[in-house]
Amino acid sequence: MNKPLIPSPPTPANRASVDIVTFGCRLNAYESEVIRARAAEDGLADAVVFNTCAVTAEAVRQARQAIRKARRERPDARLIVTGCAAQIDPDAFAGMAEVDLVLGNAEKSQAGAYTVQPDAPRVRVNDIMSVRETAGHLIDGLKDRARAYVEVQNGCDHRCTFCIIPFGRGNSRSAAAGEVVEQVRRLSAEGYNEVVLTGVDITSWGADLPGQPTLGQLVARILKLAPDLPRLRLSSIDAAEIDADLMRCLADEPRLMPHLHLSLQAGDDMILKRMKRRHSRADALNLIAAVRAVRPDTAFGADLIAGFPTETEAMFENTLSLVEAAGLSYLHVFPFSPRPNTPAARMPALARAVVKQRAERLRAAGDRALSAHLGARIGWTVRALVERSGRARAEDFTEIAFDGAASPGQIVSLRITGQDGRRAIGIETDE
Repeated sequence: MNKPLIPSPPTPANRASVDIVTFGCRLNAYESEVIRARAAEDGLADAVVFNTCAVTAEAVRQARQAIRKARRERPDARLIVTGCAAQIDPDAFAGMAEVDLVLGNAEKSQAGAYTVQPDAPRVRVNDIMSVRETAGHLIDGLKDRARAYVEVQNGCDHRCTFCIIPFGRGNSRSAAAGEVVEQVRRLSAEGYNEVVLTGVDITSWGADLPGQPTLGQLVARILKLAPDLPRLRLSSIDAAEIDADLMRCLADEPRLMPHLHLSLQAGDDMILKRMKRRHSRADALNLIAAVRAVRPDTAFGADLIAGFPTETEAMFENTLSLVEAAGLSYLHVFPFSPRPNTPAARMPALARAVVKQRAERLRAAGDRALSAHLGARIGWTVRALVERSGRARAEDFTEIAFDGAASPGQIVSLRITGQDGRRAIGIETDE
């Protein structure tokens, strides 16, 4: 699971505008730009499109709340709902009087999807498991973002007991390597200094392609054929699937950023087994040690779930202690949220107060880990990508606040002079 984005609100001032309200992961953010382009091509006007997330019940609740608010603020606008929550439970959104159209995940990127057709069905959601293609909608960058994202993969073949996402995204399918490389080359030529490879389960990239190439082979090919791209970054990856070629790239390719966000979910072997994860606690620790052996400056983030069904205090302590044992720097903590029709939803649940308290303890451990990470970097001089005025990201994803006139998308040298517990503080330097 990826860190939820803060949903972007509709813009009521411009009644003729098409606003995209994005919930969920970075892949959704990418696909919202596909939606923006498709809506413009289809001539859509005075509308709000909600690109929903289904990873937690809270994400679905927020989407429904945003839809109701948008109808109050824009009574004449066309309200369209799509994304994972719409794919999984289209009837729930079709039942809302505020909603004009429900589109599935496959349909949301199709040409003509946003053309107003008076006699067209109000719900257009097909079987996502029947979809075999991906990357038929490559775009050039993201609106108002300093870095570009490239979707290399969609869907997931694994069935973790807590996860509903495969039912919203379908089975794993990979973009052709040639198409990915060509898009990265185009983005680099347009001036993007950093490209992020994204997807639902990007370490499974290539398994469905002829010859079954690996993600590491794709990364090596990109770096070879896009020599002018300064920085290539990976989004969230599965610790069970890092291949030898990717390890070689981490060791030998300085343009591959030393930051890995791992889908760990827990640090206790029994809970990992009940989650149907494919790695153990020892596997995770061994992987992190192996990466640090070849790339010592690598920083690690992780997704962790608090309060999974049947989790005892001792089991939770194993997850809590993993933060320090693994030397994690960035945590995305999710209180367990039972999703309909998943095996975990049928397991003995913990009291919500216990789930909430454990999530708070994990987040506190994450705050301490981030502060230690930032403190260890005081005195470093780093190359950082400016994200917006006064904010930049180092190669290891450290956020840095600085005073300077550098524009978003530029790479600048910053000397880290301090930290405030949330981000480093730096000054521009010629070093």
